[in-house]
Amino acid sequence: MTAVAIGGFHLERVADIEPVALPTKRGFPDLTPELVRTYLAELGPKFINPETLDLFISFHTWIIRRGDRVILVDLCIGDHKDRPNRPDWHRRSSDFLDKLARAGVKPEDVDAVLCTHLHADHVGWNTKLENGRWVPTFPNARYLMAEAEFNHWKARHAREGDAMNHGSFVDSVLPVVTSGQADMVSTSHRVVHDVDSGVHLEGMPGHTPGTVLIHVEDGAQHGVFTGDILHHPFQLACPDMHSKYCEDPALSAKNRLALCERYADTKSRILTAHFPDPSTGFIERDGGRFRFRFDPA
Repeated sequence: MTAVAIGGFHLERVADIEPVALPTKRGFPDLTPELVRTYLAELGPKFINPETLDLFISFHTWIIRRGDRVILVDLCIGDHKDRPNRPDWHRRSSDFLDKLARAGVKPEDVDAVLCTHLHADHVGWNTKLENGRWVPTFPNARYLMAEAEFNHWKARHAREGDAMNHGSFVDSVLPVVTSGQADMVSTSHRVVHDVDSGVHLEGMPGHTPGTVLIHVEDGAQHGVFTGDILHHPFQLACPDMHSKYCEDPALSAKNRLALCERYADTKSRILTAHFPDPSTGFIERDGGRFRFRFDPA
């Protein structure tokens, strides 16, 4: 597990599935083998398979703690979910909750769950299967979702039916709404609580309409959870390369470049959703491009 501090906040990374080989064409249809080999030479085999040219990624959540307050950021794949189009996600039975417990977090300890967006691989552990029903995994938590993001998926569900977004809207989002634990917030929401008032959202659409950054600030120290604005370290060198899953590719590329320009050569720590372990580091300028300097693993 990766652990870092932002002032008085303690942040810890807990993996759901890793490493995962993402076939380049499935994730980035415009990424040519020639470009992948270039990035392989720069990044090495930890990030790109030298034989298949698959991209190595991770699915993990982040714990934010201060005092007794516990917040989780993005909840990965989940267990027992019907995902027939993704065999590695389909009807899993994993030790993710045991990993959380080893990190000192029991389900009843969690005060809030923050969602950078509502794709299936970011909401799976929102719920668990109990007596044949999907119920919130974290019984005392408030689940904060950008209202614009929720409304987008609600409208798509009305048009496309339950199978939309791998079925995750039905089994991983709506149950926490039905339970009364969901808070629909603005994309500039500031968490209001004595110990986590340094946590706030910032809208950065493109990947999805309601995608947000999640900022953690304490004094001069700052970290930002990027969600799927960044999928893989090669995108620092090529910010205009959008993933297949970006709903507005042009806006996604524009905001990814803006993110790089804003935080390049600063002390702001970047906490990613899919970069392999340790998944954290800093953006640096590299001539006319950018690169990611990882924290020590």
